[in-house]
Amino acid sequence: MSKIQIIATGGTLDKEYDSLTGELNFPQTHLPQIFAQALVTAPVEISPLMALDSLQMNDSDRQMIAKACIETNAHQIVVTHGTDTMVETGKMLITLGESSEFDKLRGKTIVLTGAMRPFALGNSDAAFNLGAALMAAQTAPPGVYICMNGLLHSADRVQKNRQLGVFEAQ
Repeated sequence: MSKIQIIATGGTLDKEYDSLTGELNFPQTHLPQIFAQALVTAPVEISPLMALDSLQMNDSDRQMIAKACIETNAHQIVVTHGTDTMVETGKMLITLGESSEFDKLRGKTIVLTGAMRPFALGNSDAAFNLGAALMAAQTAPPGVYICMNGLLHSADRVQKNRQLGVFEAQ
């Protein structure tokens, strides 16, 4: 069984409440704890790349994600990402994959996922979305996808419905 590369970029999934400041921050990724709690036996390798709220993410950060996807030998990749700009990152990965500089993105299955509620605060959708993304990375054909709310969408045909707090086909 091939290894699944997990690229952690922050987002709500990894946020934690700081009771001293009253703010949400990123002390460390919760991915090992989520995998242990969910009894994940799929071979995964976690690579923390950045710890950002996706509203702070820019095109340079997105290129770092693309380069991380290229540099791994894995062909099955899950990127944890904040939900606010997940679609923009997915679309950029598709566009970059069409260029000669990033042509090594082609042939890889890249699945972006995240959470609407932080894992550390409980009652989170993080483990469910991450589990679905792991399965999608193993079964979907090469391409760039967003996996949220039990659904898998091509990254260029999905939108976040902010009123309902879900991702839906565009």
